[in-house]
Amino acid sequence: MQEKSQNSAPTPTTVPSDDEIRKILVERIDVQHRSVGMVVGVISPEERRVIAYGHLENSDTVFEIGSITKVFTSLALADMVQHGEVSLDDPVVKYLPPTVKMPERNGRSITLVDLSTHTSGLPRLPGNMTPKNANNPYADYTVEQLYQFLSNYSLTRDIGSQFEYSNLGGGLLGHVLARRADMDYEALVRSRICVPLGMNDTRITLTPEMKERLAVGHNATLKTVENWEHTDANAGAGALRSTVNDLHTFLSANLGLTKSPLAPAMAAMLKVRRPTTQSGMEQALGWVIRTSNGKEIIWHNGGTGGYFSWMGYDAQARVGVVVLSNATAMPVDDIGQHLVDASFPLAQQHTEVKVDTRLFDVYVGNYQLRPNFVMTVSRDGERLFAQATGQGKIEIFPESDSDYFLKVMDAQITFVTGGEGRATELILHQGGMDRHAKRVE
Repeated sequence: MQEKSQNSAPTPTTVPSDDEIRKILVERIDVQHRSVGMVVGVISPEERRVIAYGHLENSDTVFEIGSITKVFTSLALADMVQHGEVSLDDPVVKYLPPTVKMPERNGRSITLVDLSTHTSGLPRLPGNMTPKNANNPYADYTVEQLYQFLSNYSLTRDIGSQFEYSNLGGGLLGHVLARRADMDYEALVRSRICVPLGMNDTRITLTPEMKERLAVGHNATLKTVENWEHTDANAGAGALRSTVNDLHTFLSANLGLTKSPLAPAMAAMLKVRRPTTQSGMEQALGWVIRTSNGKEIIWHNGGTGGYFSWMGYDAQARVGVVVLSNATAMPVDDIGQHLVDASFPLAQQHTEVKVDTRLFDVYVGNYQLRPNFVMTVSRDGERLFAQATGQGKIEIFPESDSDYFLKVMDAQITFVTGGEGRATELILHQGGMDRHAKRVE
């Protein structure tokens, strides 16, 4: 939700020193108590360095990287396109069993590129996903359930007409690519990406030695949690585990710092761009591209039950950053973005306070950020929620009667009330910018 800067001259990229980065990690872990262990990796033509802080974390520590997996899935897609095995415009149904009926709309079929760019019209999660264990939500969602959902789902909008981030689409893309290659998803990623790049610690199934290096995940209250498991139906959306060293290697290839047979596919990923619901943000194949202050930051983040991750780079400055955390008390996006682009602010700590929940009725309503993009505020008992067009519902927490903050991302909302006993607008504070949204019916 960041506006595009009018300044065409890019600001210079200077990554902070090890001491400066360590201060950020100390603040996040020891002062804010938002993680247990964190590792930051920085790579450029001149250096490759790792800064770790916390409990036993280092450059070889294994973390769940969540949705960063989608970048690998889309790279596999781009590489298969380069080799003539698939086409971006191939209908997904082409690579599914004949018994599966993919949803269509107005005579158009969902294609591989629609899945990769989150413009397929499929929802974030399938409606028939009812995990037995909420702390391990993907572990028991089967391919048969996936096929059943697809065969019975009716699209609510035209394919390609709107961005909606979809874990369902990411998992489906990995599944059909693996079917096309006649192997499982992990074998696909390892054979086409990890082996050629020499990434030995990026996989789903850990070796006994890697299990010893696996960071223990923690939830938002810093209690230990179990690791997530994925099936063939959803592995492509978020199943991979990796290390800072391996992701350094991945960024090095994307930056052209090392030669790679995947270079043409990596370049092709950035040539496909679709608009998102956030100004200044575009969706490429797998990667998200943020344009601000005249520079492009190419990135993706990830989150599972016990981990947050961020990986991104500035292609012009040839600088890349990885941030891995073994807790979900606070995302690490702000740290990654700040290290690549100093103009991006670090998140500030917010403290939840008690308020009279009768105030929530004053704030409930719809607020228009821009045409076709509305923030809907709703309440559920003693809790208040915000939901942007095409995104999931997120709980917001009070730090004063009129100021609220999100825990899952660095964003805050201020409500402005008028003389009619209800809010007339809200102000979204995110990425160092304030965006005003008037109440609409």
